[in-house]
Amino acid sequence: MVYALEFVAAFCAALFAGAALYINLVEHPARMGLETRAAAMQWAPSYKRATWLQAPLALLSFLAGALAWLMGAGAWWLISAWLIGFVVPFTFIVIMPTNHRLLDPGRDLSSAETRTLLERWGMLHAVRTGCGLISAALYLWLLLGV
Repeated sequence: MVYALEFVAAFCAALFAGAALYINLVEHPARMGLETRAAAMQWAPSYKRATWLQAPLALLSFLAGALAWLMGAGAWWLISAWLIGFVVPFTFIVIMPTNHRLLDPGRDLSSAETRTLLERWGMLHAVRTGCGLISAALYLWLLLGV
């Protein structure tokens, strides 16, 4: 049972990290190559869809890693679980205010402020990406027993 939890934790963290990395290296830079109004209009539906992919992966990885630790897998499993789990409160506390400002129905999507918010969002999302990558790498290291 512990090995199954470890596998689920690592697999979900790797999927999360891959999706987050794609957003930071490919999708968001391509979006930012557009004029501000088009970038903001593309960001909104992309953000909403990505939420339903990334949030469950982070939560499942956290839960599986924490359960593996509770079942005796070792403290590093809890540390890795904490890293991937950190993205959830970070999103709610730090990123969500930017998201709400970008999604404000009265927002001028062509404004310089909108551009600044999109740039800020990309930097904040990079924190999530970093946590996901570190967690996935640590989980993999633990799984392989390196």
